[in-house]
Amino acid sequence: MHPLSIRLFDFTHTLAAPLLERVHYPWEVLPKIAEYIQELAQQLPADFEEIAPQVWVGQGTYIEKTALIMGPAIIGRNCQIRHSAFIRDQVIMGDRVVVGNSSEVKNAILFDEVQIPHFNYVGDSILGYRAHLGAGAILSNFKSTHDEINVYLDEKKMGTGLRKFGALIGDRVEIGSNAVLFPGTIVGRDAVIYPLCPVRGYVAEGSILKNDGSIFPRK
Repeated sequence: MHPLSIRLFDFTHTLAAPLLERVHYPWEVLPKIAEYIQELAQQLPADFEEIAPQVWVGQGTYIEKTALIMGPAIIGRNCQIRHSAFIRDQVIMGDRVVVGNSSEVKNAILFDEVQIPHFNYVGDSILGYRAHLGAGAILSNFKSTHDEINVYLDEKKMGTGLRKFGALIGDRVEIGSNAVLFPGTIVGRDAVIYPLCPVRGYVAEGSILKNDGSIFPRK
């Protein structure tokens, strides 16, 4: 397992910890989520219920009638799936997660207490413990050129072998309203992204990215 995973995520806050521990780079789990859900479903605690084909939901979770969930998906305990939310294939969601009005999640891992409450898109991504997206924030997962998606790690450009890959968002990250994260973006723990920011590359942990592209340490 690459040190990046440890820098970004507290593995005690996800059912997907065994999957993340099997790979070197964290983005390598993305093509494996569907298969892992089938494995995990066989060992879920007794307080999970299969409410639809290949959709398992933990006790205390509220799902609005207007939400749409397409399996395979595992949704944790005491979550809120609000009006017009769209859970679209291959999603592993922790406890006390909020997926809100007109937000879409696809092929993603959401750690405990993630909030994507208003008009958000999260595709082919991993969001760490208590990560929060402001209204309209988007994690773009596909390049307009259809090329392989690269990441910038340790100041080096690296291919991922993926044509669909959104972002790795560390624990307790705050992303402002209408920010757009380009494919392959990595945001370190406790970072803050200002509203309306276009974000690419690597944003260091504990930093603040402002609209003009300047970065400051978070006090």
